[in-house]
Amino acid sequence: MLKSLSIKNVVLIESLEIEFSKGLTVLSGETGAGKSILLDSLGLLLGNRAETSLIRTGEDKLSVSGVFEIDKSNKIYSIAKEYDLDIDDDIIIKRTITSEGKGKILFNDQPITLKLLKEISQHLIEIHGQHDSQGLLNQDLHGPILDSYGKLEKSIKDVSLAYKQYKTTQKELKQKEEQLLKAQKEEENLIHWVNELEKTSPQKGEEETLRIRRNELMNAEKIIEKLNTAYSSLNGSFSVIEQITKARNAISRANEIVNNKYSQIEESLENALYTLNDTISDIENSSEDISLNQNEIDNIETRLYHLRDLAKKHNTQIDLLPEKLEELKSLLNNIQYGQSEINELKQTLEVQKNNYIEKATSLSNLRQKTAETLDKYVAKELPALKMEKAKFKTEIIKKDEPNWSETGWDDICFKVSTNPNTPFGALNKIASGGELSRFMLALKVNLAQNSSQETIIFDEIDAGIGGATAEAVGERLSRLSQNEQVLVVTHSPQVASFSTEHYKVEKQTKDNITTTSLTKLSKEGKLEEIARMLSGETITKEARAAASVLLEKDINPTLF
Repeated sequence: MLKSLSIKNVVLIESLEIEFSKGLTVLSGETGAGKSILLDSLGLLLGNRAETSLIRTGEDKLSVSGVFEIDKSNKIYSIAKEYDLDIDDDIIIKRTITSEGKGKILFNDQPITLKLLKEISQHLIEIHGQHDSQGLLNQDLHGPILDSYGKLEKSIKDVSLAYKQYKTTQKELKQKEEQLLKAQKEEENLIHWVNELEKTSPQKGEEETLRIRRNELMNAEKIIEKLNTAYSSLNGSFSVIEQITKARNAISRANEIVNNKYSQIEESLENALYTLNDTISDIENSSEDISLNQNEIDNIETRLYHLRDLAKKHNTQIDLLPEKLEELKSLLNNIQYGQSEINELKQTLEVQKNNYIEKATSLSNLRQKTAETLDKYVAKELPALKMEKAKFKTEIIKKDEPNWSETGWDDICFKVSTNPNTPFGALNKIASGGELSRFMLALKVNLAQNSSQETIIFDEIDAGIGGATAEAVGERLSRLSQNEQVLVVTHSPQVASFSTEHYKVEKQTKDNITTTSLTKLSKEGKLEEIARMLSGETITKEARAAASVLLEKDINPTLF
């Protein structure tokens, strides 16, 4: 529940601190006093769009903060754990907005995103406005409304999972069938392409190897010339070999004189001779390997041309031809084994479809039971709302298979009949504006009792009604507040008379500066305010007497 609300520099509000309690809290005041500003401020804590126009004239920043007490079962605890947020029994949400449009959102002094704030706020407060009945005109919302009322989240999750599995397999089956059909149409080509590639037997890296070999062959004469020069330098007249041999022999004779003093030098020269002799052999062998055969060059050119032609045909690179061969083989295998795989997928699909049907049937049955309960309790509300002859029903029709979805196969629509012997029809076709508001209230009072939110706010939901009907509305809101914290913005004295706490919103102007204030009314103040709501600006004795009668009625707290 909402424990307190702090507002600073929001439109006409300079600074406001409000404490809230359980039960039914009423906010009243003359039109334009600033009641909507309070809701706009609260809306900022729920993730509504921030407008710099909300900042009080002359100020550079606004701030709104709220303290909420939440039950341990509230989903906010799991959300806080997921996002690593600290949380105790109470949570504090604060939002600031500067005149430059910059904003900050804090959850227990920890910064959070606007997206996360919206996710959290869904489990804090539910607001129903005077125009909220328009939501009932959208049939797409009727299903979610009924599911929320019946708390069918787990069943919907089961249906959603079954549907996703079914659709995933269905998509895979379609792809496999399309691949098989395509492969069957191209089977002759596939066989030819596979044979052609297998005969060619392209190898990864072959193109680069062939280019290097071709370059070598085209420069064979130059290479042989350079090798011969190297050979002559090492082993020809006045060769390196001859000079090192002379050096080694000289050192060897010196070692005979000084008892091998220069043995290390002699050994190094000996090793150099061995190395050079090996090198000379390598040069000789390399020379022999050099080919001057023009046919080999022609063969390489032919091979490269063929590989390039194949790569172009299959729209790939030469190095990727081996992979292309495997791909084409796989397509051929699909023709041979694809039908078997398709048959297995069809069996899996049938199992998954039956699983979806089972889950969707179970969900549909639960919706039928939920609809019966909702219809019964809405019908129970209508007489007191002066709609004794009206009827309400939730129509559930099974959709055709192409229209099945993650939420099941039910087409859900709220329908009404406002007069005896008239057929049921859609709300926007049958109900007038006033009737629609009362149908909506009958629904909301029942739906709110199963709401996950611990605080429900009604913003002038009683607009356009009065007398006994308004009193019936007040009584229902009072009964609802036995289990939920209910805040009501109202102009109806009948509704206000049911409050456990009553705040008056007023607007004052001093030195050309207008400010909105909020006053918690005493018992006497509440009587005066209800008398004002009855008679207008001038409060008469008769209005006070009527207000006293409203406040002294006996209220039965028993919930429907």
